[in-house]
Amino acid sequence: MKLEDCRVGIVTDWLVSYAGAERVLKEMVALFPSSDIHAVIDFLNDSDRQEILGKHSQTTFIQNLPMVSKFYTKYLPLMPLAIEQLDLSNYDLVLSSSHAVAKGVLTGPDQLHISYVHSPMRYAWDLQNQYLKQVGLDKGLSAICLKWMLHKLRLWDVRTAHGVDYFIANSHYIARRIKKVYGRSSEVIYPPVNVNAFPLVTKKDEFYLTASRLVPYKRIDLIVEAFSHMPDKKLVVIGDGSEMRRVKSKAAKNISILGYQDNNTLLGYMQNASAFVFAAEEDFGIIPVEVQACGTPVIAFGKGGILETIRPYGVENPTGLFFAEQNCKSIIEAILLFEKIKGSILPENCHVNALRFSDERYRMEILEFIKDKWDKFSESKKIIF
Repeated sequence: MKLEDCRVGIVTDWLVSYAGAERVLKEMVALFPSSDIHAVIDFLNDSDRQEILGKHSQTTFIQNLPMVSKFYTKYLPLMPLAIEQLDLSNYDLVLSSSHAVAKGVLTGPDQLHISYVHSPMRYAWDLQNQYLKQVGLDKGLSAICLKWMLHKLRLWDVRTAHGVDYFIANSHYIARRIKKVYGRSSEVIYPPVNVNAFPLVTKKDEFYLTASRLVPYKRIDLIVEAFSHMPDKKLVVIGDGSEMRRVKSKAAKNISILGYQDNNTLLGYMQNASAFVFAAEEDFGIIPVEVQACGTPVIAFGKGGILETIRPYGVENPTGLFFAEQNCKSIIEAILLFEKIKGSILPENCHVNALRFSDERYRMEILEFIKDKWDKFSESKKIIF
């Protein structure tokens, strides 16, 4: 059977907003327009749904549980059971886009399952203790119960890795995680970034920018605290989330916290900032690539996938610099260094570097990968008498 004749099922964890995982989903749907989508829950708004050709997902029983659209993460213990109830038996090719449970769907020996992994569940594996501390659940009876649940989740996560025929990692950093957690090798295909939507601007204003969901692991609080100790430097913070109150409590007069802003407003700040400050340990990190497309340098915590997307000061054609520790002192030192060397980081070089991660490049690479694996899979199914 040729690839174009395949019945394709696509699986994602959940659909509640349009972010990095959904961009990968969009490209999968574009490659296979007649495919069906499956998800634990689906609450996409009409505008975001148009990005996936207006398709609605086949969902699980969790879709109908109380207050799930707002508190869906509370149902994480049920998600392994839920994802296993999805019936994918009619598909020849199954593609999963997974950062939680999507890779755990059940497939048979006559089905090819390729899983694009954004990360093994970070909160269940190497970042468990960090997450529990940040949400205040590292002590007491609740912590014991939660750790037991995460232990069971890890066992399930490893077991279901055997049901995947081929893994794709979104960075070399995640490829190492996949090898560590699942004992499996993976191909690295960087996620799609619509760099054409972020035009180059070469003239920059005298302010720094950070933009993100305000959740604990993004460490926006550290950035704000650091700039509170540098009253002569202006910081703009864009984003909303559970950490808003904490972030505001650390802000001084030189810091503007704008909350959620629409895409056009955010783009303007990205294009005009002197530099973008990024303190998270990310699997890949799309927004640092987007701001580079705008010609804006990035000052980032030097760990995770970000090491693969920024050319640091000291190499040819740098696009930013790294700080070594997730603390205020390290961030302050990086800002002061940037002030001295920013003339050597050219907007044009930032833009060119971002082009390496274009959505066109992603489409070409993932289609080539899928075709190659499908051809090998089809050949292996032939019976020789």
